[in-house]
Amino acid sequence: MGKNSKVNIWVLITGLVIGIAALALTALGNPKNMGFCIACFERDIAGALGLHQAAVVQYVRPEIIGLVLGSFIMSLATKEFKAKAGSSPAVRFILGASVMIGALVFLGCPLRMVIRMGGGDLNAFVGLAGFAIGILIGIFFLKKGFSLKRNYSVTLTEGFVMPVSAVVLLALVIAVPGIFLFSEKGPGSMHAPLFVSLAIAMVVGALAQKSRICMVGGMRDVVMFKDFNLLSGFVVVFVTILIGNVILGNFSGFSTYLQPIAHASQLWNLLGMVIVGWGSVLLGGCPLRQLILAGEGNGDSAVTVFGMVVGAALAHNLKLAGSAASLAEDGTYNAGGIADTGKVAVAIIFVVLLAVSILNIPRLDKKSK
Repeated sequence: MGKNSKVNIWVLITGLVIGIAALALTALGNPKNMGFCIACFERDIAGALGLHQAAVVQYVRPEIIGLVLGSFIMSLATKEFKAKAGSSPAVRFILGASVMIGALVFLGCPLRMVIRMGGGDLNAFVGLAGFAIGILIGIFFLKKGFSLKRNYSVTLTEGFVMPVSAVVLLALVIAVPGIFLFSEKGPGSMHAPLFVSLAIAMVVGALAQKSRICMVGGMRDVVMFKDFNLLSGFVVVFVTILIGNVILGNFSGFSTYLQPIAHASQLWNLLGMVIVGWGSVLLGGCPLRQLILAGEGNGDSAVTVFGMVVGAALAHNLKLAGSAASLAEDGTYNAGGIADTGKVAVAIIFVVLLAVSILNIPRLDKKSK
């Protein structure tokens, strides 16, 4: 009981710090309802690297770098840094890209979904329903024996790939920022000061590594083991964001109308997050968890993160991502949504997830061999 209580305390502390961090980063310049968003920030980095040409979402987000380095430092301090890899890397790359596209159809990762909920965005509650459905589908296949097989101990070189990549990216941003593309307007132009963002994210990364917080893992554990430990952290994030927005005067009630960087096309909010939930269960963790695992030496999670960055580039280059609701000068309301190419992509990804889920279930005909 004492051990479980200690774990619960770390999860709760992590949730509280994430909530406060998201509020602080928003107050310091990050877009509204986007103090922390793994999908959005990896998309911005992809844009800064020139992997996509959407000029309004290009910026090297120090939060991503900080999460990786915070996890790396904490795992070294606690002697939990372990270089591991070899668990279906190619499949994980595809799943990472698929999860990212689903998140950008919705316009946010699971963490931003909770932040949006705390900001009064009812569209995010629709996303939550889809996320839960996706997790239930993933759990169904887990119970059937789905597995991407185990990983193995590898050389430290493999384990250092993501932390070193983060350091190199940070060094380049500081030393030669002109080599990157930076948005002059739109969400990419809205950001908190670099070193403040980096420091805050490093604290969050360290705590996330310590607590193992993961929304997908939390909902999975509730369904499979009646364990509310990990999920409690995201309940704290929601409550912290909600209370913080009320105190700061940023909360005007719950609504689907003109929420910051969100659309009101509910079917696609739902389906986008079904993909995120399902794909993340197959991967063994949400986008935040993948970054943390990559920071502590997991090469498979590093491959997944790289897949997410490529998925973000594809989402914008091929016009798969959602477009936010807007209000024209004449007062005409546009609910936003996704283009036909995005709808086709969602259908294809469902087929991909189903194929990966079925083909990685152990055969039942072993006795016939």
